[in-house]
Amino acid sequence: MLDRLDLPAGFRWGVSTAAYQIEGAVGEDGRGPSIWDVFSARPGAVRDGHTGAVACDHYHRYPEDIALMKGLGLDGYRFSIAWSRVLPTGVGPVNPAGLAFYDRLVDALLEAGITPLPTLFHWDLPQALEAPSSSGPTAGCGWLNRDTAYRFAEYAAVMADRLGDRVPSWITLNEPFVHMVYGYALGIHAPGRELMLDALPTAHHQLLAHGLAADVLRERGLEVMIANNLTPVRPASSAPADLAAAQAYDALHNRLFTDPLLLGRYPDLSAFGVTPDLGGCVRDGDLKLITATPLDGLGVNYYNPTRIAAPTDPALPFTEAPIEGVPHTAFGWPVVPDGLRELLTGLRDRYGAALPPVTITENGCSTTATLDDQPRIDYLAGHLDALAAAVAEGVDVRGYYTWSLMDNFEWAEGYHQRFGLVHVDFETQKRTPRASYAWYRDLIAAHQARSPR
Repeated sequence: MLDRLDLPAGFRWGVSTAAYQIEGAVGEDGRGPSIWDVFSARPGAVRDGHTGAVACDHYHRYPEDIALMKGLGLDGYRFSIAWSRVLPTGVGPVNPAGLAFYDRLVDALLEAGITPLPTLFHWDLPQALEAPSSSGPTAGCGWLNRDTAYRFAEYAAVMADRLGDRVPSWITLNEPFVHMVYGYALGIHAPGRELMLDALPTAHHQLLAHGLAADVLRERGLEVMIANNLTPVRPASSAPADLAAAQAYDALHNRLFTDPLLLGRYPDLSAFGVTPDLGGCVRDGDLKLITATPLDGLGVNYYNPTRIAAPTDPALPFTEAPIEGVPHTAFGWPVVPDGLRELLTGLRDRYGAALPPVTITENGCSTTATLDDQPRIDYLAGHLDALAAAVAEGVDVRGYYTWSLMDNFEWAEGYHQRFGLVHVDFETQKRTPRASYAWYRDLIAAHQARSPR
């Protein structure tokens, strides 16, 4: 695979992480609480009561972690900024110590020859924007509140003004679909609301936030991306009911957060009984705001395809069906590498010239292996072969950032799911590179030898 992987010159190799999953230090240096601090303290919300209070202690150990990145020979590192570390209540005043941490991180990355790729929002909304105190500065309710989009743009301006001289490209949001569904519709992620389809305003307000922040970033000469979790949707059979169900699910999962950005309109959600204005939350001029600043790149997070059948519950127009006959990760996710090729060529066919260059901003798997993690190597090798096949079919893919550099706090699963190229002992914080670390290092070196930076 190392000898036959054919990717373009200048292809960027990286790893990804997220602030709440690795930083720890949740009560240090003026950081305000986030919705994940509050949610993970709720009994039963996170497996075994785990929290991100310490996580990988990256806040204190980032030099060691950057040394691990340098050892991989990475071109780039995708990380997220903790909004409440910079703006403890989600709005001014700015916390100087929070900004200083990201200054140090960015400078250390650049010194190591690694290009920073920050994500402004990876699910850890400041708690004050979700449920402020009676004397707080905002109306609360998080992304259900349109005002949060405008607060996000203000936050984007703070970060761009501080780091924009060294950081050329920015991701606004990570996986807004997952945040909407898990956080607001089903309640299994922070903030733990169970609103089902009444969570749809959070989709529009996140996209509005993207549009407003994109304008702020572009005004400062910076490149703009968004990272969407996307999945190829496969009907369970050729029966008309299964085909219709798959079409409905595709509109919700894939098109709800991509059509507005690339086509300037929302998809047909009539199967859910939803009007084109998403129940009235879309105002005149909003879609122009969302699309006013075109994307410089689309981040694609891919883990597995989704198989959909006709509904068995009248509350939704689809039922998720199992994918059988394939391996599954420790998380129970089906391993279907060709789904990545299918997804990328499908994006090209659907959006044509409107599709910007693509970067794989997350792809990886959880395994039970401690250090000899051959299942992860097999997973990554298969998906990179699929990526190369998509490139050979004409899809413009510029980079690949695997999830993740190291084991971390895996949201509602706590520390039970391990995605890292590097094993972390959470009692001692000892980092130990796995076999997949060496494999990825050698892959990067082989590609760079053929296609120098």
